[in-house]
Amino acid sequence: MGKTYLIALGVALLTVGCDDKPSKPLAPTASALAPADKPAGATTLKVESKGSKVEFLMNAPIEKINGVVEDGAEGEINVDPKDVSKTTALIKVDLDKLTLYQQKREDEKGEFSERAKNDQQNAHARNWLEISEDAPKDKREENRWAEFKIERVVEPTAKDLTTMKGAERKVTGWATGEFRLHGRKQEKRVKIEASFEFDGDKLTGVKVKTLEPMNVGLEEFDVKPREAFGKLAQKTLGALGNKVAQEAPIELTLSAKAK
Repeated sequence: MGKTYLIALGVALLTVGCDDKPSKPLAPTASALAPADKPAGATTLKVESKGSKVEFLMNAPIEKINGVVEDGAEGEINVDPKDVSKTTALIKVDLDKLTLYQQKREDEKGEFSERAKNDQQNAHARNWLEISEDAPKDKREENRWAEFKIERVVEPTAKDLTTMKGAERKVTGWATGEFRLHGRKQEKRVKIEASFEFDGDKLTGVKVKTLEPMNVGLEEFDVKPREAFGKLAQKTLGALGNKVAQEAPIELTLSAKAK
């Protein structure tokens, strides 16, 4: 076994805690996020589930976990064409549609196996998120949705879309607000590109994609190994540190159309 591989594995094992005391505080609890306020003069755009995609790739020393939710986003985006910074939204993602794919490190050279779906790993993920079939119906429904409530867009490259020309008008900026996962919420911001669609002077839609991932820590949202609803597994999140990364860097692509 090569020296580089042994060093990487050794570092991973040394950084694993012996207990499950979180190194970061838990985010505040929240059962659901309230709908976003609609600014005066804003056009409401409805998120199209079909074609939406949420994805993350968690890199650990000996395993990569790729999570994908396709056609699982919904919600509304409120855009004031005269001031993009006032944009608000509530975007929800259906975690029932989450599928995990796995890549395992095969040798000391750092080569990983081909991406493959592991049914057992997907079942474990549902236990961790407490959306498995044994969860009480109300808790399962609550945990099923990840939510991002955008309260403003910071540092947009352009504010007034009405001064721009063309059927497509692109703006980048930082979508800022509350992110909720597994019954907990935390302030987040993520860099996005928004391509606004116009028919003449009328705003008809928008395409949104992240330019940088939004990092979500598993510890802060109490996402940890569970054998069943309310029953923690023997192996802690720390003990799995060489196989499961501590953060999920989330990327998003979606479209929304005027009602």
